[in-house]
Amino acid sequence: MEQIPVNQKVLLTIPEASALTNIGINRIYSMANQPNCPFVVYVGIKRLIKREKFGEFLNNAVTI
Repeated sequence: MEQIPVNQKVLLTIPEASALTNIGINRIYSMANQPNCPFVVYVGIKRLIKREKFGEFLNNAVTI
């Protein structure tokens, strides 16, 4: 099975999002736990990060 580079994936695991953005895993979990989080999608009980929405969120954030 061919590996897709992280910067081309639509959905990221939290560790992948952490590696891509240099934001700690615990901080991303904390942000993802917020009600109505715009960049999280659930696949069963697994949380995945929508890469483009997460990027938009970070671009608009003053502090995280």
